[in-house]
Amino acid sequence: MDRVTTAVTGVRAAARLVARDDGRGGTALPVLESDGPLALRRTRASGAEARVVLVGAMSGPLGGDHFSVAAEVQEGARLHVGSAAATIALPGQTKGEAHYDVRLAVADGAELHWLPEQLISAGGSDLYVTTRIDLAGTGRLVLREEQVLGRVGEEPGRLCSRLVLRVAGRTVLDQELTCGPGAPGGWDGPAVLAGHRAVGQLLVARPEFATHPVQSRRLADHAVLVPLAGPAALVTAVAPDALRLRRVLDQALAALSG
Repeated sequence: MDRVTTAVTGVRAAARLVARDDGRGGTALPVLESDGPLALRRTRASGAEARVVLVGAMSGPLGGDHFSVAAEVQEGARLHVGSAAATIALPGQTKGEAHYDVRLAVADGAELHWLPEQLISAGGSDLYVTTRIDLAGTGRLVLREEQVLGRVGEEPGRLCSRLVLRVAGRTVLDQELTCGPGAPGGWDGPAVLAGHRAVGQLLVARPEFATHPVQSRRLADHAVLVPLAGPAALVTAVAPDALRLRRVLDQALAALSG
């Protein structure tokens, strides 16, 4: 694993975890590695699921930083990953953009719940976030993404977010949204955020969706559910603030779980 390095270009740090079926009805974590600003901690769980919390040990990412997180859930394993607090993208001493890359792999018969806290784009920051998921045909996934544009009383930084889902080697979702200074015109207009400052997505994949896909429908004033071209469904929502965004996404997950 790469070690943390600090230079004019910022900090590089990586975290990696692997979950596997322990053969006794539970999930083992043979790999749980992290360094620098990223810290992985196993927490108490019950049943077959293992639980891990990602702790941000330092402020950031700052301008020029490059963080990466990789998780592999092997056949039969069940993993729940959250974070201890919101991630705040901040301006750094360098003017280069920061990068935060997440790579997730879920095998057949495995299940991953990826539920971090919000990402806050502070004024003056410049962050590019990429999340790529490779899901096997009978894998299961619940992934939540929440982004807040600016802290209270400030304009947001520049935030570019890309989300890619591949199921059994086939790309079923590849979308990107850029907000803030330097973003393409109209990002804050009625066709995109419509003046809202919190945007989020809930991605749910289950094998049964292949034969019984969800039906497109409106879930709230500013939230919609759509099926994807595979065993998956996507909820997209905007809200005035993080609290109301979380409420809408929790309700959407409950509806999909019912």
